[in-house]
Amino acid sequence: MPRMLDNAEFTLETSPRELTQNPLKKIWMPCKNGHIAQRRVCMTNCPTLIVTVGLPARGKTYISKKLTRYLNWIGVPTKEFNVGQYRRECLKIYKSFEFFRPDNEEGLKIRRQCALAALNDVRQYLSVEGGQVAVFDATNTTRERRGTIVKFAEQNGFKVFFVESVCEDPDVIAQNIVQVKLDSPDYMHCNTEEAIEDFMERIKCYESSYQPLDEVLDRDLSYIKIIDVGCRYLVNRVLDHIQSRIVYYLMNIHITPRSIYLCRHGESDLNIKGRIGGDSGLSPRGKEYAKSLMKFIQDQNINDLKVWTSQMKRTIQTAEGLGVPYEQWKSLNEIDAGVCEEMMYEEIQEHFPLEFALRDQDKYRYRYPKGESYEDLVQRLEPVIMELERQENVLVVCHQAVMRCLLAYFLDKTADELPYLKCPLHTVLKLTPMAYGCKVESVYLGVDSVNTHRERPENVKVQRTPEDALQTVPAHL
Repeated sequence: MPRMLDNAEFTLETSPRELTQNPLKKIWMPCKNGHIAQRRVCMTNCPTLIVTVGLPARGKTYISKKLTRYLNWIGVPTKEFNVGQYRRECLKIYKSFEFFRPDNEEGLKIRRQCALAALNDVRQYLSVEGGQVAVFDATNTTRERRGTIVKFAEQNGFKVFFVESVCEDPDVIAQNIVQVKLDSPDYMHCNTEEAIEDFMERIKCYESSYQPLDEVLDRDLSYIKIIDVGCRYLVNRVLDHIQSRIVYYLMNIHITPRSIYLCRHGESDLNIKGRIGGDSGLSPRGKEYAKSLMKFIQDQNINDLKVWTSQMKRTIQTAEGLGVPYEQWKSLNEIDAGVCEEMMYEEIQEHFPLEFALRDQDKYRYRYPKGESYEDLVQRLEPVIMELERQENVLVVCHQAVMRCLLAYFLDKTADELPYLKCPLHTVLKLTPMAYGCKVESVYLGVDSVNTHRERPENVKVQRTPEDALQTVPAHL
């Protein structure tokens, strides 16, 4: 029979706490004696361990790095644990594929120790350091090894989600070896032919014992099987929100060579006046930039280029000059400055000095009154990122805050770095995704404009002088 609560207990457990508005995020939060209750924002109901599965040269590390970057960008603290790196730190010098032979007992012992060391670090990250997702990047080709990982996760209260990459296309495998593996520290002192031959032998060492995830034998596991670089997928037992987002993301990425061009609109009338936000049109120099952008894009000779803009006048006017069809995205609209729309920084400091200081203290999380924060903007831009991952060549004509968020995703920048990335007017950034990162080329199109970049201020105190507050405000022409 369940224990009955007495009146005192009932009152204690059900009496509502006081609420106060967080001045930074402008959201209502519980408080006690006037102090806001500290609570950890968590997008997972318990820590998740993502485990890669597959033979070497199947893109496991590529997937791990992209997935880690994406989850961190949307606000889920995630860290990658590459067992190969643990092995390199342990061995220091790599000799040959012989180390990976299934009958090499010493090699098996070292590899097992490295895997356990990585799992210990996973436990530390998820249980002590506040991480929410860990990516365990290794071959994990046997059912026994995967069983060990599942047991480890159960003992520590983690959910497990497996990501298996299966590929039998020899051209894709050869391309992966050349693009990625030959640059590995394992082959620093080998010529190309020797390195390829050794790595192919290393793959054979795993093939004899490889046990792929099985629809019947592994029906109780949560996993996605990616077949032939995304030609087909098999998804099994997706249990929660974070796993569904992982599946959705992995089903959208591809490895087709392409370039993404990011630029802001041409200089606007409000840019010249030093006013933020608004929906003004282009200045004369902004219109000149639109013509230069058209010539630049024509000179690039890009196949099947797609052009995206926001729904704001200045980006649409810029794209109109290209003379090609374009698609308008509301998600690409500039950050909403709320009550501060169309104000100068000097005016914000004069009328809202507390707000101006709060924004400088945490620019990523600060939300304008009746407006947005960079954190809000990242959530708004997630569908754009998904579609950018699906597409090939795209030109995105957008705004300063929006461009910073998109750039931070591709360059793996932190929330602290994101709001201060430099995205000047009349400059195009050409992004070329590479195996484990992104190449960036900056092209200034030679049309003068005002500088709208505000550096990170040194003094962020509420009691600072107006002079200190405005020290980093750009001098508009």
